[in-house]
Amino acid sequence: MKLAAKSARAFAPASVANIAVGFDLLGFAAPIAGDTVTVSIAPEPTVTLEPAKAPGSKGHLPTDPRLNTATAGLVKLIEDRKLKHGFHVSIEKGIPMGSGLGGSAASSVAGIVAASSLLEKGLTKTEMVYYALIGEAVASGSFHADNVAPSLYGGLTLATLKKNPDNLAIEVTELPIPENLWCVVLHPNTEVETKMARGILKPDISLRAHIEASGRLASFISGLYKNDLDLIGRHLRDDIVEPQRAHLIQGFSNVQKAALGTSGVLGCSISGAGPSIFAWTKGERTAESAKVAMLKASPMARAWSFAIESGNGARLIP
Repeated sequence: MKLAAKSARAFAPASVANIAVGFDLLGFAAPIAGDTVTVSIAPEPTVTLEPAKAPGSKGHLPTDPRLNTATAGLVKLIEDRKLKHGFHVSIEKGIPMGSGLGGSAASSVAGIVAASSLLEKGLTKTEMVYYALIGEAVASGSFHADNVAPSLYGGLTLATLKKNPDNLAIEVTELPIPENLWCVVLHPNTEVETKMARGILKPDISLRAHIEASGRLASFISGLYKNDLDLIGRHLRDDIVEPQRAHLIQGFSNVQKAALGTSGVLGCSISGAGPSIFAWTKGERTAESAKVAMLKASPMARAWSFAIESGNGARLIP
């Protein structure tokens, strides 16, 4: 097989998953941080990687390619395409470990995007999502594309998948983004392990809870298509997962109250598995006010505000 190049470098942004109403389904790209992965062609059909460390983390990332989020998908790619060559990988982590900002997904996406560009026949976006999910599952213990999809596509996405014995059917829908929609993300500078945060969740909910949650999700998505921020705000809440995870995040209640007490804030909840917290707002001025209020409630944290926009997904870089 003819190779397109010998080396490529890709960046993938952080992301906020769940968005309160869409557990394991919804996510949006957060251009506040990201991971950069460099992939080079290796002569043997194996994957090797250089030792790397995440910001704020005491330990190094796994060096076993099957246990590293940036490389697990590449191992599967070599197997599936029966490649005669392999990949050497180096990772520059810009997203803190266990931050709830899609760090494992970003590394996996960046690795797949870079590797795809080196092949004569590159991967489709659907294939990229699939191989990135192989890496994401290493960190989370399950297949869900609510971080992978927005990190790859950018903007706001709905990702559904159905795993069966033969394949993994993936469908990503790029959702419309209402005008003047802004976000605040607060990171408390602590870690929450995704597998642990998933492990504490109850496997079953009542029929009433299911109906109410389905109604909120449907109304929320309807608000996106109608460009109706008020409709979105009335349904931007999580009565199922958030109550089970809130105790994992010190000061969560105070930060949430501070955000919701700011005029123009549509909603506030946990970003992914936490500990980061996000709030959606009407416009930049409200976002800045909410950021100040949230930081006052959690003085040791870091916070960012940004417009939610399309076109800010993973990309190749020089």
